[in-house]
Amino acid sequence: MFLKRIDGPRAVTLPDGSTMTRADLPDVKTQRWVASRKARVVRAVEYGLISNEEAQELYNLSGEELETWVNTAKIHGDRALRATSVQKYRLPPETGKT
Repeated sequence: MFLKRIDGPRAVTLPDGSTMTRADLPDVKTQRWVASRKARVVRAVEYGLISNEEAQELYNLSGEELETWVNTAKIHGDRALRATSVQKYRLPPETGKT
């Protein structure tokens, strides 16, 4: 059996003790982004399985979109990645007032 040569780790251990591999990532042809798929990409980026740049390239995401997913998951958890939760968990806009 031959393994495809990749940059970076093939697997990472998450804080709960489980292991995440590249096989756990969503398909690169994904077009329907449900919360669980977003969460897998966020975890992969956070724990170093893939880089921000690689995630953007693999899944055709903008830097802003991926950053929003990561920040939302950090602040509010995976439930906030649901499309129906966007209004509930959206950060208030900066007013520029001090």
